[in-house]
Amino acid sequence: MVDELSELLGAPATLENRDFELIAFGAYDSEDDLDASALDPVRTRSIVTRRSTAAVRTWFEGFGITRATGPVRIPPTPEAGVYRGRICLPVRHRGVVLGYVWLLDTDPGPSDARLTAAMEVAGRIGALLADEAQHGADLTRELRAVLTAERDWQHDMAVAELRTALGVRGTGPHTLLCVAPWPSADPDDAPSVRTLPGATARCTIPWGLSAQCLAVLVRLRTAENLAPAVSAATRLLDRPAEGPVAAGIAAGHTGLAALGTAWDQATAAARAALAEPRLGPVTDWTSIGPYRLLTALPPGAAHDPAVTALLSPAHQDLARTAETYLDCAGQATRTAAALGIHRQTLYYRLTRVEQLTGLDLDDGEDRLLLHMALKGRRLARP
Repeated sequence: MVDELSELLGAPATLENRDFELIAFGAYDSEDDLDASALDPVRTRSIVTRRSTAAVRTWFEGFGITRATGPVRIPPTPEAGVYRGRICLPVRHRGVVLGYVWLLDTDPGPSDARLTAAMEVAGRIGALLADEAQHGADLTRELRAVLTAERDWQHDMAVAELRTALGVRGTGPHTLLCVAPWPSADPDDAPSVRTLPGATARCTIPWGLSAQCLAVLVRLRTAENLAPAVSAATRLLDRPAEGPVAAGIAAGHTGLAALGTAWDQATAAARAALAEPRLGPVTDWTSIGPYRLLTALPPGAAHDPAVTALLSPAHQDLARTAETYLDCAGQATRTAAALGIHRQTLYYRLTRVEQLTGLDLDDGEDRLLLHMALKGRRLARP
């Protein structure tokens, strides 16, 4: 339909949602369109980055496009980066603005009759966007039901309903992405969520006592290639946050039967990324090493009484020393270098660790217990 508008009005057209994020841009074969001067900074940024800045949005909305029911002409304003005039066609459905079609104005511009015909096309676009929004709300409900249902007949029924809602999109390879914490219960809290490439469904799930996490079902090219999910996670994390935020990605799966397992993997990876900054803000389940086991334990299971005293605030340096020593496979030279301390200081601290815990650092099982407890203490609870 955007291509249809480009042909009808004889000008290149772009379609953006009401948050000024690019949905589509039309094909238009014109030497003038290919001229670099036609691509002013605002239009170039919209196409390349798929979004416009808040300042650009405010400037264009100042022409009344949010209230308009017909075409709005916007003059060129070079100081604002708008070198070519615009024609804005509001995209509405049942009185609600859902987006905008933007065209570069020409001289002479399109006739009133053509603009009237263009508004009819914009109306069809509005109906389609409204249908997609409703379908997205349905998918949100179905995906949440799958991820929160018990692993019995309720889960099987929820998977069947999601499969029906997705149709053929649910049969191919996919993965689940978890972003935690998410700032609200609205899965569309950030405008970029609505235009994530490959995302077929999304919802929010409780994360801890007072927070939410975002779940996104992402289509993959192959079950082994997680690149689309990594790209989606990177975009989702490109937003201001009050505290640490991480994204975890499950292993690739084909079909929807393993969504429960995939969600466990995605949340485990997110918890591990929050616990271990070295894993990145984005990590996948196959890359989190021992956290694959630690995150599978019941809450509190990795908190052993033997290490309670060591984990007190008064002994932070000792706990860090012990964890670094175990991370370095018990090699004193590497540990001292990593901590920036003398080896004698290291030996003194390790002796204090043994005294506080009653564990023998020369014993493999004691070392394993201490290592698990030290890693498990930082895991965020889902």
